[in-house]
Amino acid sequence: MPFIKLQFKPGINRDQTDYSNEGGWWECDKVRFRSGYPEKLGGWVKATSNTFYGAGRQMWNWITSFSDNLLGIGTSAKLYIEMGGVFYDITPLRTTDPTMSTTDTDNCIATTSGSTTVVVNLAIAHSATDQQFVSISGVTGTVGGVPDSEINANHQITVIDADSFSFTVATAASSTVAAGGGTAIVIDFEIPPGNAITTAGVGWGAGTWSRDTWGLGTTSSVYLPQQDWWLDNIDNDMTANIRNGAPYYWVRGGTRDPATALATRAILLSAQATADGYDPDAVPVQVMQLMVSQNDKHLIAFGAVPFGSTDPDDFDPLLIRWADQDTPSQWTPEVTNTSGFLRVSRGSRIVRALPTRQEILVWTDSSLYTLQFLGTTDVFGLQEYADNISVMSARCMNTAASITYWMGHDKFYAYTGRVETLPCTLRNHVFRDFNYGQSEQVVCGVNEEWNEVWWFYPSLSSSWNDRYVVYNHLDRVWYYGTMERTAWMDAPMRGYPQALNCDPDTLVGTMYTQETGVDADDEAMESYIQSNDFDLEDGEHFMLSRRIIPDISFSGSTADSPEVTLEIRPRDFPGSDFSTDPDNDARVIETTVGNYTNQVFIRARARQMAIKVLSSGLGVRWQLGAPRLDVRPDGMR
Repeated sequence: MPFIKLQFKPGINRDQTDYSNEGGWWECDKVRFRSGYPEKLGGWVKATSNTFYGAGRQMWNWITSFSDNLLGIGTSAKLYIEMGGVFYDITPLRTTDPTMSTTDTDNCIATTSGSTTVVVNLAIAHSATDQQFVSISGVTGTVGGVPDSEINANHQITVIDADSFSFTVATAASSTVAAGGGTAIVIDFEIPPGNAITTAGVGWGAGTWSRDTWGLGTTSSVYLPQQDWWLDNIDNDMTANIRNGAPYYWVRGGTRDPATALATRAILLSAQATADGYDPDAVPVQVMQLMVSQNDKHLIAFGAVPFGSTDPDDFDPLLIRWADQDTPSQWTPEVTNTSGFLRVSRGSRIVRALPTRQEILVWTDSSLYTLQFLGTTDVFGLQEYADNISVMSARCMNTAASITYWMGHDKFYAYTGRVETLPCTLRNHVFRDFNYGQSEQVVCGVNEEWNEVWWFYPSLSSSWNDRYVVYNHLDRVWYYGTMERTAWMDAPMRGYPQALNCDPDTLVGTMYTQETGVDADDEAMESYIQSNDFDLEDGEHFMLSRRIIPDISFSGSTADSPEVTLEIRPRDFPGSDFSTDPDNDARVIETTVGNYTNQVFIRARARQMAIKVLSSGLGVRWQLGAPRLDVRPDGMR
């Protein structure tokens, strides 16, 4: 009997019906295409057993002149630098604290017998918020049986009233103490944490005093955005800012050893300006994004408070300002330096700036501009490239092979020197199952080893990123799947891509090393791919299949006997269900294929068929080739 060689077009196509895309692939999960053939994705492992706190949405990797391999991580609650698998907390301290005298914290620690809750009673209002972090030091001896080592630490607090808050410790108090801890207690308040995801709020009670929703009435609905950081480095040091927040600076420097630097918190950029002898009031007090133009060493603020103002209410979301060349703390425009500013003309706000090889791309909510270093008295020049575009989020763009890709509200774009709509065979699949209320979570990453651009996004049924879609820019094909990641970074300085995720309930974050091994952090990774239906000739005849000769490679597997499940999925009409009835010739036939499977005998009779390959075992890596199906015509009814 004749054999049909089953060779399918690479990529997944969900913008046509299952039957009309005969000869292609219909659905998949954790599968990619290599040289036109599908194979299982690479695995991942925890990059370190240590964890961090908050939803991490920004990573920045750089190597200092002292060969320190540093990774900055900004979360919804903290700012970290990771080195050697350890997360060092460099979160800035709040600068609006009431001035505390040396006696305002005297013996402010209180305990209750049998309770792990410790209460702090200050002699002054703390102006803190729930879930804010504080660092306590200077407590001497035990307080009610609670060791000072547990109190002298970083704590997430619960506000009790204007001058009191509480936190929990590991050891339950053995006695009740109303006022203890000594007279040398120091309490440092960190900047307030933000929202892990976009959060709906209503009226007066949805935000802190004078911020967010105060003054909008009791029924006005607002959305409080997730807290995002922007990170960059200038030489050995790191710049940082919360989106639409204050700019900060962390000094690694050229003399301090890394242990000293990593034990030091980031400070306001204005404080760094004071330390460097420049005007702190010239530093913008609020910026949308800080970025270093690495070719010419200018620190640039995209969206900023104008020069001459120190009022955040004067924030201009279309203003671009930059500091003096190679002097990130000098923001005063003078004839003797290169500090300056210009303003974008279209759009209502700058969404993102992204450096490319010869220019900086600047997106507003409706336009794309290019910012270029001129080297003249104007310093930088701005040119509009496209209007009437859309941008899904501030992190939905990335550059691969000198082409910049991004996700719009209902399509994908590519910038190749001009803006083009990127053809996509998964457009309906992605945008019809998309939680637009959490669109700011969308993050775009590059996996250059595999010529891939990834987008992680939240599906309709999720408040967090739980899906991904991939564009292979070399083969120009698309595929998709399920994976929970809040950030992704191709990290050539670390060998493999790095990714972040966090538990939505506890906000405990984990860093993963991607594309290593074959499993999902030592657990089995389920992957599969299913073809579109195919038929014999024009589908008029039924076909009878009696055997299949598989063509599957298990190269790279770590299991002793790797295997996959191969399904033959026959049906008579495109609208029919796949049957599992053993008495039905047109039923789904499931068989196991291993390294040494020569052929599999089956019996399936139908007008059209599909094949599906899936694996769910530990240590299995597979690539599908061109299996052959033994079929013959078997009548018309």
